[in-house]
Amino acid sequence: MKLVICLGNPGDRYCNTRHNAGFMFADLLAESLNCNFNNESKFKSQIAKGIYKNEAIWIVKPQTFMNLSGEALQALKSFYKIDIKDLFLVYDDIALDIGIIRIKTRGSDGGHNGVKSIIKYAQTDIFNRLKIGIGPQPVMMKSEDYVLGNFDSMQKEILHKTLVKAVEAFFYYCENDINKVQNKYN
Repeated sequence: MKLVICLGNPGDRYCNTRHNAGFMFADLLAESLNCNFNNESKFKSQIAKGIYKNEAIWIVKPQTFMNLSGEALQALKSFYKIDIKDLFLVYDDIALDIGIIRIKTRGSDGGHNGVKSIIKYAQTDIFNRLKIGIGPQPVMMKSEDYVLGNFDSMQKEILHKTLVKAVEAFFYYCENDINKVQNKYN
């Protein structure tokens, strides 16, 4: 089983913001697996359950808002006794230019409050993750304003291609060792 937690903020107001790149990935992955999201309030999430190469893939969009994303992980982990090695976290990264993805196996939160919450509830920073570049941030703009802003039309085009590549990387990850995935996509 793969538990794919994708970070974003719920609601129409945040739907197209840079901080919701993780949710955008989730939607594209669910579409690729031909599965739909259901509200699962017990887990504070929307969850789509699919199958890839005979393996269960659960795509999770926490509905707690970014800073409390770990609460969804905790609820799922406790109820289903999920091993943290099955976690695959997907989120936006302001330090990466738009069009870039990075696959990592560990690391700090890098100032990302959603990742900070996941690390807190996972009780480790050792888990697989895919970062989707949303930068560069304009020099005179606060980070909060930038990540909660919408993509312009050119960025949307680049982002779509990036999300397609990210979904491809995820499927490659399902079939290969993480080092091989990093070598191909980083």
